[in-house]
Amino acid sequence: MEIVEHYLYTKEHEWISIEDKIGTVGITEYAQSSLGDITYIEFPVTDKEVDQFEELLSVESVKAASDIFAPMSGRVIAVNEELTEDPGLINRRCYDKGWLAKIELSDSDETSNLLTADEYRNYLESLEQEEKEDSEE
Repeated sequence: MEIVEHYLYTKEHEWISIEDKIGTVGITEYAQSSLGDITYIEFPVTDKEVDQFEELLSVESVKAASDIFAPMSGRVIAVNEELTEDPGLINRRCYDKGWLAKIELSDSDETSNLLTADEYRNYLESLEQEEKEDSEE
């Protein structure tokens, strides 16, 4: 499962890439594969203020609807309009062209609440171990 080294992650399977004070947000390969084929995104309005781990937007797939949370606090400055026409881009290119929103970050110290790529990789391994143990019971 692909994990981009220089991104930061949440335990809810969102990623954020930070450049200057702008965070680009998306969902991980684990999240998109769990959701299945994504069919619709309900975007936030531009200029909306969000707090860290607050609901940012919703994604609908053939399996379920899922809330996506803001990895960091700030103001939504852009959404990926390309996904309106092609939401499946998230399934195909979740780490680059399938980004969801851009946030002008208000508190760079919040990165300490996120997981590095190695920490996220270890977290996924612990989830897989739990699933394996649950299926053995």
